[in-house]
Amino acid sequence: MGQKANPIGNRLGIIRGWESNWYASKKDYASKLIEDHKIRTYLNARINKGGISKIVIERTLGKLIVTIHTSKPGIIIGKGGGEVDRIKEELKKLTSKDDVQINILEIRRPELDANIVGDTIARQIENRINFKRAIKMAIASTLRMGAEGIKVKVSGRLGGSEIARSEEFKQGRTPLHTFRMDIDYANVFAQTVYGKIGIKVWICKGEVLGKRELNPNFVGGKNEGGERRERRDDDRRGGERRDDRRGGGDNRRGGGGRGRN
Repeated sequence: MGQKANPIGNRLGIIRGWESNWYASKKDYASKLIEDHKIRTYLNARINKGGISKIVIERTLGKLIVTIHTSKPGIIIGKGGGEVDRIKEELKKLTSKDDVQINILEIRRPELDANIVGDTIARQIENRINFKRAIKMAIASTLRMGAEGIKVKVSGRLGGSEIARSEEFKQGRTPLHTFRMDIDYANVFAQTVYGKIGIKVWICKGEVLGKRELNPNFVGGKNEGGERRERRDDDRRGGERRDDRRGGGDNRRGGGGRGRN
């Protein structure tokens, strides 16, 4: 009971691609996997204000290609590309490889990326902004950008209270059991002076009806624009009626019971 599957891992090979693309023999597999983990941990710590969504690692014979998906490419590139060169040299030392290539892809709509939304909420909580206000602002901006639904769950000593609790905020729909639903998921932490607060974000971007490109560096999807346009038309025709039927679509569940904002 209570064992949940990660929505991203659940959709691998169906509508999502792998973020590590390489092949290894049995004796090399473990070392390459640990190296991937080191690269991601290092880059997330090194570029802590770069708005990183995901890091895709590809390996060819003697070559390492690292693609950073970010909402703030200017911070990572630096003045005249100097910062990228420094990161490349540091990765060469970390991996002991001579041929390291770094690509940077810009995320056009960071409000639809679960990692960036969760990171934004975490930074606001660390700056002592009220967690409810931060989450509601994030939910509003995500829905404004065309998401079908969003769910945010926070756990810990919320607001500095003595007893830790969990609260959940939902708007729209996030059907986790429907594999054709494009659901982005992230689990991030806010390190506050009164302890660590966990933040989970689920964002539903709509249905993927056709065959999708599984390469994780393929930004968007084949039918992304068409699906979003159809979804907006549906929302205009029946969005208000749907929300009324579900009781407004803005529910909150706390550790002690149910309530309404």
